[in-house]
Amino acid sequence: MKLNVVKARQGSTWVRQGIRTFWRQPLALSGLFLLFMALASISSMLPYGGTFLGLMFIPAASLGLMAAAREADLKRFPMPSMLIIGFKQGAAQSKQMVLLGFFYALLFCLVLAMSTLFDNGDFARMYMAGGNLSEEHILNEHFQTAALFSMLLYLPLSSLFWHAPALMHWHAQPLVKSIFFSFMACWANWRAFAVFGLTWLSIFLMTSVLLSLISMVFDEGQLSLTLMLPAMLMLASMFFTSSYYSFRDCFVSEPVLA
Repeated sequence: MKLNVVKARQGSTWVRQGIRTFWRQPLALSGLFLLFMALASISSMLPYGGTFLGLMFIPAASLGLMAAAREADLKRFPMPSMLIIGFKQGAAQSKQMVLLGFFYALLFCLVLAMSTLFDNGDFARMYMAGGNLSEEHILNEHFQTAALFSMLLYLPLSSLFWHAPALMHWHAQPLVKSIFFSFMACWANWRAFAVFGLTWLSIFLMTSVLLSLISMVFDEGQLSLTLMLPAMLMLASMFFTSSYYSFRDCFVSEPVLA
């Protein structure tokens, strides 16, 4: 395995590849993302540590969605079991995947804890409790600062875990090396990831605006809300599908596992 540095424009290529692959298996890939969201929602309902448990599952789930994208790319049907593929290579890898999830959840909670310095914990409580974003929150300057602070700190946090589950599974890398090489790959290719992120941000924003315009044309206020959920579900599925191509291009060599 060798780190590969790509050109900035490769970020937009990842987006196109993800969208194209998604349409090969739209129901399966959307269904897997919906299953992931359902599992995360169910875990958050647990009385003690449910939200933390849901956060712990995110790295393994991201690997599962990458594996599903790989199956679709190979013109195979991604089965629901893809979502837990990180726990199917033996006890040693399963333990490492659990530890990876624990460190991700711990660091994520640390970011939220640090954000309490700006708004007395309103943003952190809303996120962890799963509350709705109200107009009062949106207009609150301290809440906005806490949210922006969390977002800025999440960027380096996400770079630690973006490739780590896939490196553990497909390249048999140990926990610490997986996190290290994930960070190095993201920051060595920061231009491509910037293009990748900005392209997806533009797609999400344009979709929201388009649905709002459709609602205005038909003079039906609820129409955009009705269409928004399936549209965002599909776009989120495409996003995770495209993440597989970012992993594939950042490392030179074929995965050691199928």
